[in-house]
Amino acid sequence: MNDMGLADVQAVYGGAEGQLWELVMGQQIHLGGFQSSMALADRAGVRAGMVGVDLCCCTGAGMRLLTRFRNVARMHGVDATERMVEVGRSRCREEGLADRIDFTLADACATGLPSDSADFVWGEDAWCYVVDKPRLIAEAVRLTKPGGIVAFTDWVNGPTGLSVAEADRYDRFMKFPNTLGIEGYVELLRKNGCEVLAAEDTGRFAPHVDLYINMLTMQLTYDALKIIGFDTARMAALGGEMTFLQELAHAGKIAQGQFVARKKA
Repeated sequence: MNDMGLADVQAVYGGAEGQLWELVMGQQIHLGGFQSSMALADRAGVRAGMVGVDLCCCTGAGMRLLTRFRNVARMHGVDATERMVEVGRSRCREEGLADRIDFTLADACATGLPSDSADFVWGEDAWCYVVDKPRLIAEAVRLTKPGGIVAFTDWVNGPTGLSVAEADRYDRFMKFPNTLGIEGYVELLRKNGCEVLAAEDTGRFAPHVDLYINMLTMQLTYDALKIIGFDTARMAALGGEMTFLQELAHAGKIAQGQFVARKKA
C-alpha cells in the first residue's frame, strides 16, 4: 500500500478509531490480551531482573504487565504517536510504575537507543503497522544483547492466502502498509543473525474477532457510538469492515503469529 504510512497510523491511534479498539480490546490492544502476553513471555523466557524494549508499545500496557507479573527490572517503550506516549506515561504514574518504565517518542525503525542494551525486545500485534519491516527487524536485533531474545506477536497472512481485492480492503481498513506471512518474518529474523525458536499461528484470531463483534452489537453499542459522535452511518460502515475481518479469519486468510528468536552470540 504505497499510499499508507505512519501518518495514517498516528491518525488512528490519536483519534476515535484508537479509542474504539481500546473499548473492545481493553488497554492491551492485541488479540488475547493478558493470556496472549503471558503465553509469549513464557515462550520467550522473560523473567525477573531482565531489561526489555517494547517497539510500537502504544500506551505501554504490555510493559506494565511484564513489570507486575514477570518482575522485569526495567522496560523502555518506543512509539511514534504522541498521544499514546502521553497516555502511557500518565498510566504508568497512576499505577506506580513510572520508575521502572519510560517512553521514547520515535520511529520504531530508528529508535536512537543503544545497541546490545536489552535482554529482550518485545512487540504485540503492532509491527503490522510498520512500513519497512526489514528495517524494523534489524533495529529489534540491534537493540538485543547477544544471546538475547526478540519476542513478538503480529497480524500475519494466513495459510489460505488473500486475493488482491481482499488484501486491498483489509489493509485499507486496518491502515496496514503491508503484511507478511509467518515465513516472511522467519526469513527476516534469520537474515539478521537470529535462531528462530518459535514461529506459529496462535489460533486466536477468529474467536477473538467473534468476541469483539458480539461486544459491540450486544453490549457496547452506545459506548461506541458516543466515541464517534453518534454517527450511525459510520458505525454501520465500521461494523461491515469488522464482519469482513471475521470472514477472513474464519477462512484462514489472516492470523495472529507468535515469534520468538534468539540473537546469536
